[in-house]
Amino acid sequence: MLLTTTTAKQSLDFLSAKNIISKMPSFFRNGLSIASNRKANRRATGSYVSSSSSSVASESISCKTTLVPRNRESLRVLSRKEYKEVALALSHAFANDELSRYMVDAPDMKNPSEEALWKLHVDMMTYISSYYFFTGQVVSIGPDYESIAMWVRPGEHEDGWWTVMRSGLWKLKFQLSREGKRRYYKEIVPSLDRLKKSIMGERDNDCYYLIYLGTKPSGRRKGYASRLLRDMIQQADREGKPMYLESSSPSNTQYYRKFGFERKEDIWFGEDRSVLLTAMVREPQNNAISSSHSGSDTASVSTNDST
Repeated sequence: MLLTTTTAKQSLDFLSAKNIISKMPSFFRNGLSIASNRKANRRATGSYVSSSSSSVASESISCKTTLVPRNRESLRVLSRKEYKEVALALSHAFANDELSRYMVDAPDMKNPSEEALWKLHVDMMTYISSYYFFTGQVVSIGPDYESIAMWVRPGEHEDGWWTVMRSGLWKLKFQLSREGKRRYYKEIVPSLDRLKKSIMGERDNDCYYLIYLGTKPSGRRKGYASRLLRDMIQQADREGKPMYLESSSPSNTQYYRKFGFERKEDIWFGEDRSVLLTAMVREPQNNAISSSHSGSDTASVSTNDST
């Protein structure tokens, strides 16, 4: 029925256009005919003859600068409408992250394809990104969301059922397998929550909490993550606030030590203890971090999913 209706509409449009052309002056109709013949010849020969006007246009275009905004190389606080772009960027940044795989690739999944695991990974990042746009701050740098920093600032609260509903995070429970739900809701989330409270104590809600800091493969080795991290460090130092994070690998732990973070405690997940997270804290300092720490960016610099 749709095809028939569409075809009928196209026929009416054609007849209407034909009627209008027939009433045009002869010189205008001839002009349309000549233009049509030229177009047909170009299609037949596969070549296009450039006119003087097109040459001028080409010269004009060649003199213009790139269309990529220059401010994309500056830090930019993102709005919630960009949560899907953020989620996709973080999905690529954490594609090889052990904790991410531990959450989505549970043993009770029935022979999941690579595409199915990737979709679940992206969906999880989408819900989490949406959630933290309501409760935190998301900053990016690079022309195409190359590097993302996701923070919960002092005084901001992470929990709330209404935020869970608005962000779509509730959908995750229906997408994870039974073991996946156990890992996420019974193991990871409460463990990280207890760990942070035990380390920070009364300052638990009065610190800068790094949720994610990740750089896509296309943005690595450019110092993007370092710039994002230094920016928030300077703000925390001005306010006299501590900073807290969980590092997802030993190499990342070494990376953070360059910025003044101290290792506090390790926590392992999995029956074989294959997934390691290291809790780290940075106390406020008077001296700003030097720009010399703008080295390479790793794919997964920090991770935490305590939503």
